Amino acid sequence: MNLRKVLLTFVMFASASIAFAQKTTAQNTINRDSLPDDAIIVKRVPLESGPALESKEDILVVDTIPSSSEGLNIVLYNDNTWRYVRNRNIDVLDETVFTQDWDTTKIQPYNVELKDIPISMVIDLVDSLKSYHYPFKGRVTSKYGPRRRRIHQGTDIDLETGDPVYATFDGRVRVTTYVRGGYGNLVILRHDNGLETYYGHLSEISVKPNEWVTAGQVIGKGGNTGRSTGSHLHFEMRYKGQTFDPERLIDFSTGTLRRETFLLKRTYFSPYSRFTQDFEEEIQSDEEDKRIAAEAAAIKYHIVKRGDTLGRIAINNHTTVTKLCQLNGIKKTSVLRIGQRIRVR
Repeated sequence: MNLRKVLLTFVMFASASIAFAQKTTAQNTINRDSLPDDAIIVKRVPLESGPALESKEDILVVDTIPSSSEGLNIVLYNDNTWRYVRNRNIDVLDETVFTQDWDTTKIQPYNVELKDIPISMVIDLVDSLKSYHYPFKGRVTSKYGPRRRRIHQGTDIDLETGDPVYATFDGRVRVTTYVRGGYGNLVILRHDNGLETYYGHLSEISVKPNEWVTAGQVIGKGGNTGRSTGSHLHFEMRYKGQTFDPERLIDFSTGTLRRETFLLKRTYFSPYSRFTQDFEEEIQSDEEDKRIAAEAAAIKYHIVKRGDTLGRIAINNHTTVTKLCQLNGIKKTSVLRIGQRIRVR
């Protein structure tokens, strides 16, 4: 009981800090009006890698405490640590992410041509829940792009067989399979931000299709299976089935994300477009990222609470129901969910 009181006191203090961070994050979103007509928004995750999650056998849950958001719970562990855990029945950033083109058997389920993908996509990369962790931190042995008359669609990171491999973002396992002559043991995760990450050549797989995972959770162990000449992790990042250079986002030597907001351009899906290939382009992209982040301050969101209606939300925020519907792509008859985020400005 004393342990619980101490942890509760700590969590209450931390919750206040998190609430402030969540408020800041809610304001620090993308101003859609400033983007091209064909641009789309994808959620973002934090810069620094969060703590790794050990296997379930190593720690025990002492208690679960509700937070100010019905989409989040605070879980206390027997090693005096705590963590926010999403309530997946309520807290879904975009319900279509885990329903559209969801296939647990096909490696490539998307039927989307490159020309049909928007010219630019804003990947929002900061989340107050610390939902980022490097897949593996180590030396890059083979980069994304052309390699010996073949196209290398990911980044190879040196490791030893048996080293833990981590989920990069929160999300759900879509595929676990063995690809003979290719990936070997492969795990594909789809994330809350709409991206998919591939983890190849594993010696062991620790997750199953449709299982929810948290950033930092061990999903398998590094290995040398499939078409591989030595132990390493083959890591890919994809959007709608299209690959781009993972080093644009992750510095694998330090394990950190390179930027808070990432403007993913259609041109990046070319295997000949690699990180630092054009230094001036990288500077321009970084400046564009900062500009987008600066414009985000004008955006305001409301988290739906019990008893809320579109009319009440509109009155409280000095706007109209029609404007709310336009901003959120919903109808006046749409049913609101507790914990749902509604843009009001």
